[in-house]
Amino acid sequence: MSSTQSERLRELLEPLVSSQGLDLEEIAVDAVGRKRVLRVVVDSDTGADLDRIADVSRALSAKLDETDAMGGGEYTLEVGTPGAERPLTEHRHYVRATGRLVGFRLTAGDELVARILRVDDEGLDLEVPGVKGRKATARRLAFDDIGRARVQVEFNRKDDKTDVTETNDKNDKNDETEEEA
Repeated sequence: MSSTQSERLRELLEPLVSSQGLDLEEIAVDAVGRKRVLRVVVDSDTGADLDRIADVSRALSAKLDETDAMGGGEYTLEVGTPGAERPLTEHRHYVRATGRLVGFRLTAGDELVARILRVDDEGLDLEVPGVKGRKATARRLAFDDIGRARVQVEFNRKDDKTDVTETNDKNDKNDETEEEA
């Protein structure tokens, strides 16, 4: 997609996305066979559920239908949210990733994986996980030192641990209920 078309689409669609309480993160037009696909990525500080995505999709579709922003050819509109391992490029992305594990490529060439604890205007306070039984360490990272950052997928997130006793108590109650039946 040319930057002119991208800029025109952004100017057209961003007010609609904002009116729905969302941020317009990305616009891309890709050729798929003879058709084109307009992909619009939206997000917010509180996330974007399916109802909000559907509402903004309808609003964008109506606006695109009344303009010639996509030209006369056929196209498909896809509206979604950023993926799980999205790159962090804006201050708001770091704020939304607070508490998440992030992989950093530093401008000095080093790589670092750490959990974002706090974000301010100058940078990040991080918790670097300990290795081989060592305790986690705190680290401050300035935005200027970050070359690239990407949220990491965690299957066993630190704050997602379930209390085993609570789970066992629920299972015991379910067993008692089944026995009484």
